[in-house]
Amino acid sequence: MKIHEYQAKEILAGFGVAVPRGHVAMTPLEARQNAAELGGRVVVKAQIHAGGRGKGGGVKLAESPGAAEQIAGQIIGMQLVTNQTSLQGQRVKSVLVEEAMPIERELYLGIVIDRAAGVPVVMASAAGGMEIEQVAAETPDKILKEQVNPIVGFMPFQGRKLAYGLGLDGANARAAAELMGNLYGVFIAKDCSLAEINPLVVTADGRVLALDAKLNFDDNALFRHPDLQALRDLDEEDPLEVEASQYGISYIKLDGTIGCMVNGAGLAMATMDIIKLAGGEPANFLDIGGGANEEQVGNAFKIILADPKVRAVLINIFGGITRCDVVASGIVAATQKIRVEVPIVVRLAGTNVEEGRRILEESGLTMVVASDLRDAAEKVVAASS
Repeated sequence: MKIHEYQAKEILAGFGVAVPRGHVAMTPLEARQNAAELGGRVVVKAQIHAGGRGKGGGVKLAESPGAAEQIAGQIIGMQLVTNQTSLQGQRVKSVLVEEAMPIERELYLGIVIDRAAGVPVVMASAAGGMEIEQVAAETPDKILKEQVNPIVGFMPFQGRKLAYGLGLDGANARAAAELMGNLYGVFIAKDCSLAEINPLVVTADGRVLALDAKLNFDDNALFRHPDLQALRDLDEEDPLEVEASQYGISYIKLDGTIGCMVNGAGLAMATMDIIKLAGGEPANFLDIGGGANEEQVGNAFKIILADPKVRAVLINIFGGITRCDVVASGIVAATQKIRVEVPIVVRLAGTNVEEGRRILEESGLTMVVASDLRDAAEKVVAASS
């Protein structure tokens, strides 16, 4: 789950991470009032769940409260398009009005889970303000990393090591090291999947603070954090993904044309990979789960077909906990309720596979049955062309 920058900064401030003074504004008049309270010279920042806002015209400097009101009027309500949004962009509902800072240096700081090592890793770079993926691709030597033993946590010496590696010294190094420790505290306490400050700035008057902030949370841990669930903004999420979550279905919309219905996350990933190897592009990740029932299968089918980009569907089921006959019954029930105008390729294997195939054959539905996964991928790519 993602939240807005202003929400992330409120959380960071509660853990002792220094952030600029600022207030969220829902209207241009509120932006004017906030700017006046902050001293007049402010930065007005669009609040959407995407980076690259400045390049898209969503971050602007205002020299006065009147200018802040005018700029907020331009930003609020706009469809902001960035390199992290769709081509249609995202509608801006609010802006963060924040005091302008005398920036001397821009740095990068982030924490993620190192999947290979199975531990959190704190990353820092002197190339602040740039996307970390670009830094990793062009100048990987500029990224400093410190793996954290989850038993002992982020140690002070690790913070000092990263701070000195960024070229900081004296009070700035001490402030940066302390901030890193506090950010790690947020990461652990809030079950984050990502905690990122880009840029982390050093100001001309000697402060070290988070000029921007991004926090993503592990969906599987949200039951422990009702306060975080209250921050969820459904308008920032794809409607199909929101609907899928209501059914308990793991669904992520992608840009391809081949819809995928699979049971099991690992099999779903493998299915998308083999579709690409066959020359196609998956339209989604969808895992109906290991114990899906007929209704669950029907809901998943409805979500896949609601995507107008889908030109063919691959149903890939390995019957273990989920029985093939249950999936087949769900497919038949769904297609009786929903008008299907795209080819469907089905690959069933495992528990009750013969019964599942019999149900599909006797349904009268026009489907292509595949013998194995490679055959299924080749047939669905051909059908989508």
